[in-house]
Amino acid sequence: MASSQQFPRSRRPEPVLITEAAPSLTDQQATRKRRYAITMAIRGVALVLAAVFYQTVWLMVILAVLGTVLPWIAVVMANDRPPKARTRLPGVDARPDRVLENPARTGRIIEG
Repeated sequence: MASSQQFPRSRRPEPVLITEAAPSLTDQQATRKRRYAITMAIRGVALVLAAVFYQTVWLMVILAVLGTVLPWIAVVMANDRPPKARTRLPGVDARPDRVLENPARTGRIIEG
């Protein structure tokens, strides 16, 4: 059969853009590692500056508190990732098959 005589193929109504695709898990992890390293570098600078400005008590306290809190913030940010997309399987209905009412009980019995 010649190529001009082939049946037309079904096409999607809208093309999928690459910019809409989620970043890969490797890219997400690399971004989280970079964010963690930057936050911990800022913590190190804050602790060094707290030691340098030991005579200015209010500045030393602010920098020391920042150096104390930043590790916790860095870990929370490093463990944060985008939520997984909920996917629906084609042909699968999430509703129960039948809902039965029991006159002896006030609740409903779901059978499926």
